[in-house]
Amino acid sequence: MNTNVRRAAAATTAVLALAVLATACGGPGGDDDAKTVTLVTHDSFAASKSVLADFTEKTGYKVKVLRGGDAGAAVNQAVLNKDNPQGDVFFGVDNTLLSRPLGKGVFAPYRAKGLDKVPAGLQPDSGKHRVTPVDTGSVCVNYDRKWFADKKLDPPRTLADLTKPRYKNLLVTEDAANSSPGLAFVLATVAEYGEAGWQGYWKKLRANGVEVVDSWEQAYQDRFTGSRAGKGQGDKPLVVSYASSPPVEVLGDKHPPKQAPTGVAKGTCFQQTEYAGLLSGARNTKGGKALLDFLLSKRFQEDLPLQMFVDPVREDAKLPRLFTEYGETVDNPRTLAPKKIADNRERWIKTWTSLAVK
Repeated sequence: MNTNVRRAAAATTAVLALAVLATACGGPGGDDDAKTVTLVTHDSFAASKSVLADFTEKTGYKVKVLRGGDAGAAVNQAVLNKDNPQGDVFFGVDNTLLSRPLGKGVFAPYRAKGLDKVPAGLQPDSGKHRVTPVDTGSVCVNYDRKWFADKKLDPPRTLADLTKPRYKNLLVTEDAANSSPGLAFVLATVAEYGEAGWQGYWKKLRANGVEVVDSWEQAYQDRFTGSRAGKGQGDKPLVVSYASSPPVEVLGDKHPPKQAPTGVAKGTCFQQTEYAGLLSGARNTKGGKALLDFLLSKRFQEDLPLQMFVDPVREDAKLPRLFTEYGETVDNPRTLAPKKIADNRERWIKTWTSLAVK
C-alpha cells in the first residue's frame, strides 16, 4: 500500500500491467522462466525491495509482479485466465471472494511452510491447502478527527449512527461489485441486520447521502478529507477503509502527533483475511511454492504492516511500534461463515447495486 492502506482500485476490465519489484542480487540474470517467479496481484500489493531481494538471494528466483486493479478485478481476471494463467502465484483473494476462484479450480494444492504458526481459524481451506493465509485485518469506517472537532460533532461509532441526519452526505464507500473493502462493508451490514434488515438499512443509508465510488484509492485518497495523499482536497470526512489505516497518516513524520489524525468507528467493522495460492497450470511451480513459503516467512510477515498496513497471520511476527501505537484494535469485528458468503454473495451484490448505485 505505499500510501495504500489497502487493496482497492481499478475496474474489472483493467489490463494487467507488469512491474518488476525485485531484481537479482547476486542471483541469476535474464528473464528466463526458470529463473523468474511471477506474482499476480492487486494494485495495493507492496513489499520492501530489500525483502524481495532476500528472496532472490536465497532461492535464485527474481520476482515479477503483475498488477490487476482492485482485488475484485484481479480475482475476476484470474478466474477468466484459469486455463492459461498469467503467472505462478496469485495474491489478494480474501474471504469475501474466496469461493469464486476455489469453485473454478484456479489454485493447485500446496501446503506452505509456516502454516503451523497460523491460527486454524484463518485457514478455511486447511484440508486441501489450495490457498495460504497471508494477512488479516478489519474493514471499518474511518473518520477525520479535525473535521469533526471543527464542527463540534461527535463522529459516528456504529452502523446505525451512519443513517442519522447529522451524518448526511458525509460517507463515501467503494463499489461492492469491484472492491473488496466495499464488499466487506456490505457484508458487515448483512451480518448486523440479517436477511430481513440489511436492505432496509441501505435504503436509509442512500437516503442519507452515501456516495459510492469505484475503488479504495478513489474513496480514500481523492474523496476523504483526512487523507494526506489527497492533500485535504476531498469533502467526505467518513470513508470505508481499514482499522489499520491511521498509521499511514503519520508515517514518515519527524514529529509524530500523540494521536493519529484519523480514527476508526469500531462498531462498523468486518474481518477480512487475504490469501495467496499456486495457480493451476503455472509454468514455474517450484518457484511458486518457494514464493508461497516466503510469504509466510517471518521476514515477509514482519514487513507487511508498514507496507500494506495489515496484520500478519503468523502469531510470532512482531508488529512495528508505529503500527501498534497508531493503529486501532478491533476486538469483535463482524464476520460471516465462508459458505454463507459463497451461497449468497452474487445475489447480495446484485441487490445492493440496485439499492445503492442504480
